[in-house]
Amino acid sequence: MNNKALVEISVPSCGMKFDVYIPLASRMSDVLAMTASALSELSDGKYKATFDAVLCDADSGMIYNIDMAVEELGIHNGSRLMLI
Repeated sequence: MNNKALVEISVPSCGMKFDVYIPLASRMSDVLAMTASALSELSDGKYKATFDAVLCDADSGMIYNIDMAVEELGIHNGSRLMLI
């Protein structure tokens, strides 16, 4: 799976973490919409997807630019992201 990265996405609002494959060539805005919706379902509604959700680096807190491709942002297998 060279075109996808396995990342850990933590969701502090519900205290959960998820391992998710995300496509490296996709824009972060598309990944954000896809993951927010999927994690809302996977969390049994504990996380509610909103229009103002953001994905950021879990270690540094840097918010990812939604206009860039995932690969351009340096996201790779093992990256830790946070959905807030």
